[in-house]
Amino acid sequence: YLEKAQELSSWEQWRQSSRKHLKRLRDYGQERLSSLKLWRGDIHLIEGMFGTGILSYFSFLRFLVTLNFIIFLLMFSFIMLPIIIAKICFTTGGECTVYSSGVRQGLVNYHKYITDLLSGEGFLEQTYLFYGYYKVDKIHFPHITYNLALAYLLVTIGYLFLSLIWIVKRSATGFKHNLIQDEDRFQSFCNKIFAGWDFCITGDNAVKLKKKSLLCELKTDLEEEKIKQKIADRTRGEKCRLYFIRLILNLFAVGVLAACFYCIYLATSFSQKVSFIVDLINEYLPSIVITFANFITPVLFSFIINFEDYSPAFEIRFTLMRCVFMRLTSIGVLLFSLWSRITKCKEETCACGYNYEQYSCWETHVGQEMYKLTIFDFIVIVSVTIFVEFPRKLIITHNKSAMSKWLGQQEFSIPQNVLEIVYGQTICWIGTFYCPLLPAICTIKYFFIFYVKKVSLIKNCRPATRPFRASSSNFFFLGVLLIGLALACVPVIVSIAQINSSRACGPFVNYTTSWEVVPTVVSQLPSGIRTLLWSLSSEAFAISFFVLTCLAMFYVIALAGAHKRVINELREKLEMEGRDRHFLIQKLCQAQKLSGVKSSESKLQPRRSRSSPSYHTSFSSNISEAVFLAHSSPGTSTQV
Repeated sequence: YLEKAQELSSWEQWRQSSRKHLKRLRDYGQERLSSLKLWRGDIHLIEGMFGTGILSYFSFLRFLVTLNFIIFLLMFSFIMLPIIIAKICFTTGGECTVYSSGVRQGLVNYHKYITDLLSGEGFLEQTYLFYGYYKVDKIHFPHITYNLALAYLLVTIGYLFLSLIWIVKRSATGFKHNLIQDEDRFQSFCNKIFAGWDFCITGDNAVKLKKKSLLCELKTDLEEEKIKQKIADRTRGEKCRLYFIRLILNLFAVGVLAACFYCIYLATSFSQKVSFIVDLINEYLPSIVITFANFITPVLFSFIINFEDYSPAFEIRFTLMRCVFMRLTSIGVLLFSLWSRITKCKEETCACGYNYEQYSCWETHVGQEMYKLTIFDFIVIVSVTIFVEFPRKLIITHNKSAMSKWLGQQEFSIPQNVLEIVYGQTICWIGTFYCPLLPAICTIKYFFIFYVKKVSLIKNCRPATRPFRASSSNFFFLGVLLIGLALACVPVIVSIAQINSSRACGPFVNYTTSWEVVPTVVSQLPSGIRTLLWSLSSEAFAISFFVLTCLAMFYVIALAGAHKRVINELREKLEMEGRDRHFLIQKLCQAQKLSGVKSSESKLQPRRSRSSPSYHTSFSSNISEAVFLAHSSPGTSTQV
């Protein structure tokens, strides 16, 4: 028995030691990986100088750089690399199969190359950049046949699903932090004041950055408490007046949005059938109108939000929602106006299934529009920083006139900057199907935008006058990005399932629609697998799965409600114990005061004996009085 116990103890010791080594190895690996994070030092510097609110924007930007790079790796590995290895020669022939691309022949002026580089036409149209280059559905290797059409469709579904899972995972983490911080504001103050310091910090610069970070967080908490107190003190007349002002301003915002959408629709239709003297203006007319609308509307919304008297956090969210609706819906209006021309022909029915005469490869044309929006968005961001923000800083620094004082130093607008990258990412998600190299372009774009915004923030901007919390804003940023992803899925799904694919270009030349490749491949599988897949795609399975999902959701909701009730009961017990302790401390203090009075009276009386000191009797009387007072019940029931 003793030998067996020793063996068990040695086995337990080995298990514990192995766990410790594995934990140390995991911690070391996580530490090394965190040190390899992109822009780690720059983000810590920004956090110390401007707080966690602006830090959330740059962390959000880093997340999008990583996401776009992974999407590019997927597109390159499964779409471009097989064609590069196989070296396929594309041939054309038959009705609706001639791709009349815009590649220029002969001697070309250099400015034409600049126009092609900015518009995606000319020499760029027949490259790996656009959908029309991949005119093959299968690639035959020596021992295997690679179905490029199926791979193209699955990779498209894969990058959208990957983006969804990643965003939801990050949103869930932010949502938990948001719940913890918003549950008890007093606990948040205590954590920051008594447990917010990092005692591992040794450098002077790190100490200064940590102090500034804690100061910004405390300012945010105090500002939010001040806003809540102001809201609570409003009278009924003030509330009615405020709601009336908000109604008028919201109607004004709706009118502005409707006017912008109508202008985008007219500009898109006008640019498709009218040639300008300057080709670049003709190519970029929809992008110019969309960018102008996106530049004007946030300024109007930021101005009118000041009269609606919201809290800083809700002000950011509401402004973002208005601008998001404007920017993302403008993309939808652009695509709707394009597809209305793609699917309509001069005759009642299109011979090729789409408007082949004007758009021989309509997917490439849509990809060019997304490419132009991406390039033009980057040009506008850099131009505003160089030609607006830097001159404003110089004017304020070297000119002390009343105009410069009225302008004031530039404030880093988080809603506007977040909206810019959400808008660009939505374009990337939509355009990746039509322009497979667009994720690589967006990765490079966001990489340069990080440094442009960092330099502009440090050199030109000042911290926000109304600080806000990073946790709730970061969660809301991801929520807005999720809305952008949902909007991006709609045109991609419509183009895959509803609109006829081009017969002159792309991997789906032999299919009516892009989705037709799936049933074609399934029909070639063995009968058992084919039956299983058809069963999984049937209505009976979909209804059963939906019912089971609803039951699981109801169970989780009920479990969460039960946990919440238990937490509330425990919190009430803790509060009751705190009140009891406070009551006992008050009674002990009263007993101590009474004992002090009696001891002073006993000192005035003559001493009768030296052998029994007076403090013994005083101490015993104090204890008896304290016990008596502790057992006396207060006005409400207490527990001891």
